[in-house]
Amino acid sequence: MESNPETPLDNSIVSEKSRPPFIRSFFLFLWEVVKVVIIALAIILPLRAFIAQPFLVSGQSMQPSFHDGDYLIIDELSYRLRDPLRGEVVVLRFPRDPSQFYIKRIVGLPGETVSIREGVVTIVNSDYPAGFTLREENYLEAETVTQGNLILTLGEDQYFVLGDNRAQSSDSRSWGALDRRFVIGRAWLGLFPLERLQVFRAFDYSDL
Repeated sequence: MESNPETPLDNSIVSEKSRPPFIRSFFLFLWEVVKVVIIALAIILPLRAFIAQPFLVSGQSMQPSFHDGDYLIIDELSYRLRDPLRGEVVVLRFPRDPSQFYIKRIVGLPGETVSIREGVVTIVNSDYPAGFTLREENYLEAETVTQGNLILTLGEDQYFVLGDNRAQSSDSRSWGALDRRFVIGRAWLGLFPLERLQVFRAFDYSDL
């Protein structure tokens, strides 16, 4: 007995038009969601990789300037266009364990000699061959003492970084100069808590 060619042999085949309207609407909605996600990722991922990314402060090494739990936005773009400045607060990878992230303040620039003696930080460079005292009272607690006794000359692309809470900070005093390749970006914007909402700039030592 021959089968009728006009009768479908596979009843599981259903045309697009035969789907109920709510199913077609669901798939159209799902496709729109997928497109939005793809577009969002195409925008957000490059932003986080090359321009800015969030950072949560953990620990007390930068008090009183930054507190544990502060939520920041880190500017990664500026250092692709210029060198870091003295007084800027940067997020970096810990040179001895790059999986860890630190937040510190830059006080010494490439080619300079940094000296710490009797609680005083002195910078020697081509503009100040006799050295100048780094005055930090605007961002340090009044009773802060910069512990340590060292003299370190920085090489090309090296920086000297310190935490503002000198007694609670692991920084260049203990692990040496910071190579620029470990610098991720500068602290740019404080978002949370809201009472600490602000835009950060390099501290201007020339006014002291």
